[in-house]
Amino acid sequence: MQESLSADPKTERLSGTVERIVFHSDESGFTVLRVRVKGSSKPATVTGYLAAVTAGEFVECAGEWTNDRTYGLQFKAGELTVVPPATTEGIEKYLASGMVKGVGQHFAKVLVKAFGEDVFSIIENEPGKLLTLPGIGEKRMEMIVEAWQEQQAVRDIMVFLQSHGVGTARAVRIYKTYGDQAITIVNSNPYRLVLDIQGIGFKTADTIASKLGTPSDSPVRARAGVRHILQEISGDGHCAAPRERLIADAVELLGVAEQVVDGAINEEIVNGGLVQDEINGTPCLYLAQLYRAENSVAASVRRLSVGEPPWENIDAEEAAGTVKVLTGLALSASQREALKIALASKFLVITGGPGVGKTTLVNAILRIVRSRKLKIALCAPTGRAAKRLSESTGIEAKTIHRLLEFDPGSFDFKRGRNNPLTADLVVVDESSMIDVLLMSKLLAAVPNNAALMFVGDADQLPSVGPGAVLDDMITSGAVPVVRLTEIFRQVAESGIIINAHRINRGEMPLNPGGEELTDFYFVPAGEQEDIRTKLLEVVLKRIPAKFGLDPVRDIQVLTPMNRGGLGTSALNAALQKELNPESGSGVTRFGTNYSEGDKVIQLVNNYDKEVFNGDIGVVASVSEDERVVTVDFDRRYVDYEFGELDELALAYATSIHKSQGSEYPAVVIPLAMQHYMLLQRNLLYTAVTRGRKLVMIIGQTKALAMAVKNREAAGRLTNLADKIREEC
Repeated sequence: MQESLSADPKTERLSGTVERIVFHSDESGFTVLRVRVKGSSKPATVTGYLAAVTAGEFVECAGEWTNDRTYGLQFKAGELTVVPPATTEGIEKYLASGMVKGVGQHFAKVLVKAFGEDVFSIIENEPGKLLTLPGIGEKRMEMIVEAWQEQQAVRDIMVFLQSHGVGTARAVRIYKTYGDQAITIVNSNPYRLVLDIQGIGFKTADTIASKLGTPSDSPVRARAGVRHILQEISGDGHCAAPRERLIADAVELLGVAEQVVDGAINEEIVNGGLVQDEINGTPCLYLAQLYRAENSVAASVRRLSVGEPPWENIDAEEAAGTVKVLTGLALSASQREALKIALASKFLVITGGPGVGKTTLVNAILRIVRSRKLKIALCAPTGRAAKRLSESTGIEAKTIHRLLEFDPGSFDFKRGRNNPLTADLVVVDESSMIDVLLMSKLLAAVPNNAALMFVGDADQLPSVGPGAVLDDMITSGAVPVVRLTEIFRQVAESGIIINAHRINRGEMPLNPGGEELTDFYFVPAGEQEDIRTKLLEVVLKRIPAKFGLDPVRDIQVLTPMNRGGLGTSALNAALQKELNPESGSGVTRFGTNYSEGDKVIQLVNNYDKEVFNGDIGVVASVSEDERVVTVDFDRRYVDYEFGELDELALAYATSIHKSQGSEYPAVVIPLAMQHYMLLQRNLLYTAVTRGRKLVMIIGQTKALAMAVKNREAAGRLTNLADKIREEC
């Protein structure tokens, strides 16, 4: 043990090289390290809190020694800081950890063997000497020098931020966002981090602010807290919150008097950050962006509903006959009636469940419109949904972002009110997925003379983002709506279709008997462990053996929750271990290991990379030298630097919410009473309708019955339906 360097006799200081990371919690930052301390024959066990740490890094600790009953002697660090190493052994481990792009384990040995403890000085001051080493050419030298310069520039920022509870990966992002002004900006208003930096929340910024001496009743803190709460509420899908609720939540979060919060709200309203409006007679508060988006959608619906459709008067009966001649497809009576409404409408919503002929109707309309030589634009919210739309219509469909030509430079769309789309008819599929912000951008880009057609299932889950736009348009009663309900003969034998409609009506699904293979099964199971065991059995063995489906490519586990034994995290860990023999050989970041062959999902929209929330891919390669993971998204290869891996998660199992707009050959759904807060009809209905060839629910009968019966999912607080009624 080292002699204490602190005035407090209980506090000691310890420093050394991280030999091994025993445990690290990505959520709390709690870390257990094995640290090689100079002069000691055995590594010390150190516990403390770090946002991120890598083997080979050098740490300085202040704390005290404790003797844990279970784990023995440990150094409990009240302060734990990562600093650059000083010994050749530490330098080699540091370089080998991938902290410097272009240097992996091999080149770390080469560099340290050649230059010893002077290696950092050589990279910084005499980089030309690197070219004398085998395997290092101009390109690698430039990569190493550039990465080292970034490390140098970031080091002061890292030390500053780590002393306030922020780790390496976040520090790099802060530096890339703010550059040399990072420390100045964070010092002046740490709450800016919440708005500007992906992955930093209010609590982290609040901790930094507290350490910087910001008073708890500071107006800046109160305003940031109010915005944070509204942001969290919008994350649950609401566009606004009652003022009374917002004040109560802010008082609880901030621990300040009500008048402080009330003053902060008024200040935010004056400064344009918040807008107050009444919803059903209750004073409510919006984030300004969401208020503007609602108003924009309502105004666009009125604008686009005015006038006649761009095609001349078309006789629906004659058109239906033409479709039959061209395609051999005879429309049913309900479809012919729907076609009549569609051809007479400039703005239209087509809704209905699976197997009711939405695709057939859309194709009939497209056949007729194309025969008039009119320009058609097809789009959907996700890449997978756009691909399915292309396949079903034979016409190219784009994601909404591609259609509107998103520009990462301006972080906005090139298409809009001043540069509208060139189209006579715009068809939007999977429209239940579109939130109010994206819908406002899409509608603004549709020209006045164009017809607009929304297609979607209003009974599915609403969008992940705020709003319930499709439902609000239908509820408004101000726009034409075609609701298809007739299940057609060719799909009436499908257990998936039949049971999806039964669930939607609040009826228990039918479970087939006998040995004959079908496409829908309910597998009764006991408690959580029994469900988990049966789920692994069917994914790994039974479905591949009986149906010939690949467990990684074809089978998707959809679960209501992220946490718990049947949540995405636990199921992904178990499935990764079984399905990817390479798991563990890749790179671990943000608490997850990513290895070649792993199935992954994008968690946020990344406009620079053109990958969006919910996109699923497979890890194609992991490069330690370049510190890059390459993911194959339907044969489009996208690179992620190690510090960007918090944008990804494993996708052997995903949440039902993340599955919206996608279809999979086989879907396996665990249901347990532990999920009771999420056992809702529209959640189960959405999950079941994601399966194309096979759906298997594994769980407790009571949990299934609760999900089927529970239609009391809390509605979303929006004012769009009323605004559309007022406008139209």
